[in-house]
Amino acid sequence: MMRRIESRVDTRSPEFLAFREANLARVGEFRERQQAARYERPERDMKRLEHHGKLFVRERVEQLLDPGTPFLELSSLAACTEYDGDAKSASCVVGIGVVSGREVIVRADDPSIKGGAWYPHTVKKNVRCLDIAIENRLPVVHMCDSAGGFLPLQADLFPDKYMAGRIFRNQSILSKMGVKQLSLVFGQCTAGGAYIPSLSDYAVILRGNGGIFLGGPPLVKAATGEVVDANTLGGADVHTQVSGVADYAANSEEEAILIGREIVSQWTIEEKAPSQRREPEDPYYDPEELYGIIPGDIKIQFDMHEVIARIVDGSYFHEYQPDYGTTLVCGYAWIWGHKVGILANNGVLFNDSSLKAAHFMELCNQNGTPLVFLQNITGFMVGKDYEAKGICKDGAKMIMVQTGSEVPKFTVMCNGSFGAGNYGMCGRAYDGRFIFSWPNHQIGIMGAEQAANTMADVKIRQLQRDGASLTQEEIEAIREPLLESYEREASSYYATSHLWDDGIIDPVDTRNSLGIAINASLNAPIGEPRYGVLRL
Repeated sequence: MMRRIESRVDTRSPEFLAFREANLARVGEFRERQQAARYERPERDMKRLEHHGKLFVRERVEQLLDPGTPFLELSSLAACTEYDGDAKSASCVVGIGVVSGREVIVRADDPSIKGGAWYPHTVKKNVRCLDIAIENRLPVVHMCDSAGGFLPLQADLFPDKYMAGRIFRNQSILSKMGVKQLSLVFGQCTAGGAYIPSLSDYAVILRGNGGIFLGGPPLVKAATGEVVDANTLGGADVHTQVSGVADYAANSEEEAILIGREIVSQWTIEEKAPSQRREPEDPYYDPEELYGIIPGDIKIQFDMHEVIARIVDGSYFHEYQPDYGTTLVCGYAWIWGHKVGILANNGVLFNDSSLKAAHFMELCNQNGTPLVFLQNITGFMVGKDYEAKGICKDGAKMIMVQTGSEVPKFTVMCNGSFGAGNYGMCGRAYDGRFIFSWPNHQIGIMGAEQAANTMADVKIRQLQRDGASLTQEEIEAIREPLLESYEREASSYYATSHLWDDGIIDPVDTRNSLGIAINASLNAPIGEPRYGVLRL
């Protein structure tokens, strides 16, 4: 049995109403930016798609998915601070959905943006998509329509380990694992992009617009002097009747999608990993009350019990060690009918809260319970007394157990994420299956003011050593640009733009996002618990 959390929030208080107003404004800005990334394109680019008889990328995805089923889009604002805003959503759509009753991840090129050319962040998003497929054993549907790499930035997308080659490496790994892949070729797949359908289990190609070739007509002419048109070089009839690169030809995009849905319907539905489940139940408290709980200022503390109460089934929670290490809330709950272990920050991590976290995560691994981390962390406690007590050692235990956890891990950036606390609470480097951020989220080695002051102090001392005598105005002139730069780079938009998370979400959508993610994660088996050396 679990007890229902007793909320102490006064929804009529001035503080609640002020927080609510601030967060509604934040969410409103997020929704506007997301809408623009999803749908706003120059008229000439949309006319070009219409001229070629192409559907918009989101129309393709909508036709592919089973009607009335949820679609969890990932990284909708990827690249939003890069490339002068030209590569909206990093020029592709990625998300988890249902096709012919099967749970899949969809990766769709967006030809309305420079013909679907891959920017560096496009490659990063595609690699992340296939990492998710590998980690969660999710079949992949590729919706291919890309002009290939964006050549002016080729040095940032081609040669390194996690660049474009990793896409095809990941496809090969998926095939080795027996995870299905389908490519629907709506446009030209040139150069490395030709390997996506070639490495898929099934490929459908559209007559007319569809093409697969390592070198397109201009490159063939430049390299060999041969003059050949795109259809003759690598069109649907060539690849379905002669080369065997593709399996089915379609006469329209709608037909290609229909064939794709028929193919997916033949795939085996794999058994989910064993886990504790029950009938889902909506939270007892209204999730929209989260807007009035999260402060307008990142430095103001709030009680994570109130957040948990508006995310979990029935607002029921069994808290583990409620009177020990109280700056970290640990306990069991249900999300979408799946049992989870929750770790949520209620302050800085001390020795006792770090040990509590390590022990609780061991218990969750022992009984196969997925872990959910709700981050609002300034780091581990510092100071003479805490160093003497071994805060490094106890923090290392938390990091070691968290890193060694075999159960799926999920992180929600609910507010601040600073310093090594990010590591202990399953930040990006720690192989969480999914990481979501709220619009108010900030991330950095330290807070913006502390960082700006530290950097400014260093600069001021250098100038003073050289004999300079600085006025307060001159000191502020040094400090303010540093603060502005740090605040920009610590923001949720900068983080999501660089794919340090899997997308910003409205706090009200947290429960559904976690529910879809947890359900998807259970396509992969859960290993036996084992850990590295814990320094005792």
